[in-house]
Amino acid sequence: MVTKGIRGAITVEDNTPEAIGSATIKLLKELVKRNNIETDSISHAIFTLTNDLNADFPAKYARINLKWKDVAMMCFHELDVPNSLSKCLRVLIVVNCGENFVPEFVYLDGAEVLRK
Repeated sequence: MVTKGIRGAITVEDNTPEAIGSATIKLLKELVKRNNIETDSISHAIFTLTNDLNADFPAKYARINLKWKDVAMMCFHELDVPNSLSKCLRVLIVVNCGENFVPEFVYLDGAEVLRK
């Protein structure tokens, strides 16, 4: 068994707990679906938010809504690079998987510009 990372990002409409929660769940559900992720295979998840998003912790929504209660998660601010995409939530999910697993990264709702 090996460990691989799966990346994803989404833009968030507003700096509110509701908008951060909604975007978090939308992104994580799509990552889980496209990569056939079982919760038990997740080693940990790292969330970053741009500095204009600070109303809530994305990890809270993974823990409550997706039942990721035993997954180690941390939330950080993304590096504040001039002219970078604003209101962006990013995630790195690290999973234990087989050697042949090829992760599918997911970029939604305007975050597609990060992977032109």
